[in-house]
Amino acid sequence: MSTSVLLASSIARAAHAGQFRRDGVTPYITHPEAVAKSLEGENPDVIAAAWLHDVLEDTEVTISELKNAGIPVRVIEAVALLTRWDGQSYEDYLHWITQDEIARKVKVADIQHNLSDAPTEKQIAKYGKALLILANR
Repeated sequence: MSTSVLLASSIARAAHAGQFRRDGVTPYITHPEAVAKSLEGENPDVIAAAWLHDVLEDTEVTISELKNAGIPVRVIEAVALLTRWDGQSYEDYLHWITQDEIARKVKVADIQHNLSDAPTEKQIAKYGKALLILANR
């Protein structure tokens, strides 16, 4: 496993400690772990981004902290795109993701994992639309 993937995994594990999935029981880290595992065989930047895809949005970790920790700039750029910022519409968010191959691969894997985890009807519709946008970039 590459140094950047090990570092990303370590940061994600620490950042998501104490967080849980929607069921309130499953540790949240199982999600980025599953997304990263589903991308095995991709280059290390893709896998590192998969580990970190929710840290900026769902934890106190900042872009500066990722830089200072030694996460490659290319990975940070993808993770920033995978972060839905306040005031950003879901459509704009998806549009920016389609412009970046690492972010697009991670987002597709993220959605696929979310769909495997008892999604609501509303989530199924949202993710279905998102997958069409991401597939037809």
